[in-house]
Amino acid sequence: MSNPRNGDTKPPCLPRNGLVKIPTQANGLGSASITKGTPAVKNRLCQPSSVPAILSPALAHRSDLSIPSLASPLSLATLASVSSPPGASLVGLNTSEGSEQPSPERLPGSPSERQLAVDEKILNRLFWYFSACEKCVLAQVCKAWRRVLYQPKFWVGLTPVLHTKELYNILPGGEKEFVSLQGFAVRGFDGFCLVGVSDLDICEFIDNYPLSKKGVKSMSLKRSTITDAGLEVMLEQMQGVVRLELSGCNDFTEAGLWSSLNARITALSVSDCINVADDAIAAISQLLPNLTELNLQAYHVTDTALAYFTAKQGYTTHTLRLNSCWEITNHGVVNMVHSLPNLSVLSLSGCSKVTDDGVELVAENLRKLRSLDLSWCPRITDMALEYIACDLHKLEELVLDRCVRITDTGLSYLSTMSSLRSLYLRWCCQVQDFGLKHLLGMSSLRLLSLAGCPLLTTTGLSGLVQLQELEELELTNCPGATPELFKYFSQHLPCCMVIE
Repeated sequence: MSNPRNGDTKPPCLPRNGLVKIPTQANGLGSASITKGTPAVKNRLCQPSSVPAILSPALAHRSDLSIPSLASPLSLATLASVSSPPGASLVGLNTSEGSEQPSPERLPGSPSERQLAVDEKILNRLFWYFSACEKCVLAQVCKAWRRVLYQPKFWVGLTPVLHTKELYNILPGGEKEFVSLQGFAVRGFDGFCLVGVSDLDICEFIDNYPLSKKGVKSMSLKRSTITDAGLEVMLEQMQGVVRLELSGCNDFTEAGLWSSLNARITALSVSDCINVADDAIAAISQLLPNLTELNLQAYHVTDTALAYFTAKQGYTTHTLRLNSCWEITNHGVVNMVHSLPNLSVLSLSGCSKVTDDGVELVAENLRKLRSLDLSWCPRITDMALEYIACDLHKLEELVLDRCVRITDTGLSYLSTMSSLRSLYLRWCCQVQDFGLKHLLGMSSLRLLSLAGCPLLTTTGLSGLVQLQELEELELTNCPGATPELFKYFSQHLPCCMVIE
């Protein structure tokens, strides 16, 4: 979710694409990053961290041990009075040397207070309240903190991102040595994103990561030169992989998919890979009978490809995202709704040839849909919204970004949907204040995005205070969103995060 912000005084937070960038260290490994979260979660991570009141009153009220909101994460190290060891890697690699267990005489306060700083029971509760980036910093304070933080429970759902240059150390003689991944293994990471890697890099990763053969469940390769041979070796050797992402990989072919895809894969994402066309979908449909999720961005896929899905996928596949598949038309939608009747998540974002008739087919045949994305579909009109409101009674999320023909009439149809929780209307240039009035009775709404809607005024937007259950409101690039309006929202929507 795009949300440009101004000012340099905000606390450190996850950038909007979900990447946590860690400062580069001498060994080249420090720029690894970690991904996590949904748009709403990413926004909340931008708020200052809060430390729970689980410390003793003596510690909590001491002026010399005050705990800030980690605007500077290292400030919490004052609890242990131990500075970070020089050159320590923030991703936990090769950090066992150089760190010191804080001795009681080096800790401030009384003996009981000193012990609190390294009490594992307290630390196990305290560290839950910090972001992934902050945990990487805190792990440098001392061995006791690192021992607690390196428990796998603190890293569940996070994916390390490693670039090619971060996979090797340059030895004094100029030779390259593959880095130690033991720090990742200790934390139990079962998914990785490798950027810019080759077939050889993949083989080195498999040989050097202790959990690669069985413990890695998810692999993402981005902007990489992996070939058919490398893809086949990776999926043959890494027997635990059930989620695979290939993005910007232009050296593998459809023949590589036929030779390497394994029935154990349940989720597949393929985007910006120039050799992917209809035959790739044929391989996916025939080789992946247990597929539950398919994300596809392929400019050369046609309506024919959507007819390849078999009855097996019809039972198992619940998520299909077709992003910027420009050649897909309403005929392809016909094939899709008949082959995959159990979809609960569907995206046709950027499928610019799909019209209201295609949406009618979706609404009539995919009654289980909970999320529908029609963003960047310029042929969609208010009529499509009438179809959606009439038939998709379980729909919880609707994305209409850049649907430039949507008007206030369309919003009046949506106002009857009692299940809708998230509505995205970014850059819907015909939506006006009168249309917003239709939304004011939607008590189910929790997230509303009106970013870039040029016709909305301050008066119209102020009426949104009637949505008392709203949790997130995006008004980026909205001319009617004034400083006075944001102050008004802060007073009347105290539980809602308003994105300026």
